[in-house]
Amino acid sequence: MIHIENISEITQEFSGSRRGFLKGMLGAGAFVLSVRSMPDQLFAATTNLSPADAMSKAVLQPSVYLAIDRDGTAYIVAHRSEMGNGVRTSLPRIVADELDADWARVKVVQATGDEKYGDQDTDGSHSVVSFFLPLREAGATARLMLLRAAAKQWNVPEAECSTELHMVVHKTSGKKLAYGELAAAAAKQDVPKKEELKLKPRSEWRYIGKDTAGYDLKDLCTGKGVFGQDTHMEGMLYASVLHPPVLGSTVRSVDDKAALATAGVKQTATIDTFKPPVLYQALGGVAVLADNTWAAMQGRKKLKVEWEESSHRVFNSGAYRKELQETAQKPGKVVREVGNVDATFAQAGKVVEAEYYAPLLAHASMEPPAALAVYRDGKVEAWAPTQSPVGARDAIAAAVGVKKEDVTVHVTLLGGAFGRKSFPDYAVEAAVLSKKTGKPVKVVWSREDDIKFDTYHSVSAMYMKAALGADGKPTAWLQRTVFPPIGSTFNADAVYSDAGELGLGFSDLPFAIPNHRSENGPATAHVRIGWFRSVANIYHAFAIQSFADELAHASGKDPLEYSLVLLGPDHIIPKSELPKDYENYGQPYEQYPIDTARFRRVLQLAAEKSGWGKKKQGNGFGMGLAMHRSFLTYAASVVQLHLNDAGRVEILRVDTALDAGTVVNPDMVRNQFEGAAVMGTSIALYGEITATNGAIDQSNFNDYPVARMNTAPREIHVHIVENDAPPGGIGEPGLPAIAPAIANAVFAASGKRIRELPLSKAGLA
Repeated sequence: MIHIENISEITQEFSGSRRGFLKGMLGAGAFVLSVRSMPDQLFAATTNLSPADAMSKAVLQPSVYLAIDRDGTAYIVAHRSEMGNGVRTSLPRIVADELDADWARVKVVQATGDEKYGDQDTDGSHSVVSFFLPLREAGATARLMLLRAAAKQWNVPEAECSTELHMVVHKTSGKKLAYGELAAAAAKQDVPKKEELKLKPRSEWRYIGKDTAGYDLKDLCTGKGVFGQDTHMEGMLYASVLHPPVLGSTVRSVDDKAALATAGVKQTATIDTFKPPVLYQALGGVAVLADNTWAAMQGRKKLKVEWEESSHRVFNSGAYRKELQETAQKPGKVVREVGNVDATFAQAGKVVEAEYYAPLLAHASMEPPAALAVYRDGKVEAWAPTQSPVGARDAIAAAVGVKKEDVTVHVTLLGGAFGRKSFPDYAVEAAVLSKKTGKPVKVVWSREDDIKFDTYHSVSAMYMKAALGADGKPTAWLQRTVFPPIGSTFNADAVYSDAGELGLGFSDLPFAIPNHRSENGPATAHVRIGWFRSVANIYHAFAIQSFADELAHASGKDPLEYSLVLLGPDHIIPKSELPKDYENYGQPYEQYPIDTARFRRVLQLAAEKSGWGKKKQGNGFGMGLAMHRSFLTYAASVVQLHLNDAGRVEILRVDTALDAGTVVNPDMVRNQFEGAAVMGTSIALYGEITATNGAIDQSNFNDYPVARMNTAPREIHVHIVENDAPPGGIGEPGLPAIAPAIANAVFAASGKRIRELPLSKAGLA
């Protein structure tokens, strides 16, 4: 860690309010707040020693994730990013459980970007999935070392010793020693090998599987939680960047006279446009630097910039949509095939076809991007709300021309992210501008910047076709998906999706259909395409689950019964039936197979809890259901809605059932799935990004609305299936089933079939 020479450069000033004081103003559509603050994990005002530094001085350090000091304080590292996903609680509690630690004596330390912690990319809903076992082993390692130290001190067999809350006990003699008393002696023990560890059985878990409030809850409620927008350093400049309206355009000329005449503005600086592919680079543009955010934003408005537009100026949403839909009508690259689809269609009696479309989406997290960086003597220190601290570190190093070892990235709390903050371009901007100016620089994006220059969730056109037998069940199924892939952000020539994206609810179709084929068509990207909460599962679930509902009605069947028939008898889908390159969310298929029994259970549970089949539908009231497996978790949702006198959707109730295997914190699981229901409502009713001549049309919540209190679901009920299976993902799996369940409910209420998102385009929102 690079230390600030004068500790007064970084301070915290809170007085119980959410931010302490306002130093910025309302500007460019962003509520800009600034305080002299840094995260408590980086600076402790009472001791002048951060928890991270205290951890480094602790006497017992058996793991990069854990340390115990002589006073008994257990320091546990949160090596992934907290954005409301609960990782600063769930991950440390896994360690604490195996350690038999007293949670009240645990201090959580936020990790900086460093490979020693393993994968720090907080995306893909795999924090617990990937680190459940390693973190348990870290806790068990320390517990065994403490136990052995006590046994040696008492001169008793190790087998006679055990642990209780934060202490080792010898039940025969009644002796007890606190962890702090043993820490120094334990540090002299050899670190046990994995095969020596004895993990606690499920019956002895103290924290795993139990509800608990978030570690940061008190700080969040009292205004002490520090986000990227809160960071401050004495002498810093505030920067607002005017980005090229069309992706990849460059600056032709700049007239900054009026900008420099704005009160508070100190200077302007040009940031070079990236060289394709965009990767994690800054977009480029012209920055206005000032002594406060308001001045920087006001000065930016007065810049006169002429742009050399890139080839993406041809991007117009209407024409592009037509292009995608025409591609979806044509045979594509086959990614999975079972049976003989063409022969079955040739002999089919009844064939059903449908096209579906989902637009570009912006993340619109409540905290727009912001970052603070200081370049000094060939080294960079940055503070950012990033989902990828190592990615940010490496991108900063490349941009300013230093070794990655000379860049330190501190992770603040994230005020929402959903995948956007996996891209560290805003932190790169801060570092580049700090090097140019010789001062600390804080870059603040406005809401308009956030929406107009996002890393968007991809647009998609999908084509579906099924042949129905006499019993109404599909005998053949063809599906095509066409969307600009995320890979285009990392390879400018990429037009086809890779196995990872296609495995997000498309090539892993779970239905028991003897003949089915999945195809992918090419699409050129004209904007940055990035990760978004549940990624391609959104449009794949929308098309597939909507089409399943269409087939149910075409067959005269109840949608619940029909969905269960589509699943077939309970079985594990053989890996041999899946594409050879199927990635299964990065986990072994033997450990995480596609199990239709788990699909059936969540579908039946959601239906049962919602009262499916007990309410008369039509005349404005409807119920719709959908199921989906994503990030190794099975989920099903039933939506109940009413179409009011104006024909607008009022969502009355959402019931979601999920099977995520072993759950660490049920309360956080419910929070995530409740949030997913609200976000899914936003996507279904409102979400749409469009472009004209390469420039994004939307700019704020007036033209990119999200669900508000009067349009969000009135009731959300989350039902967790108890299961001892390995843990699945939590943050993303609640989202995909919501939009199709809403669309299916609209059909049940009105007879109107919606095949395009958002529903507002059909006058329903």
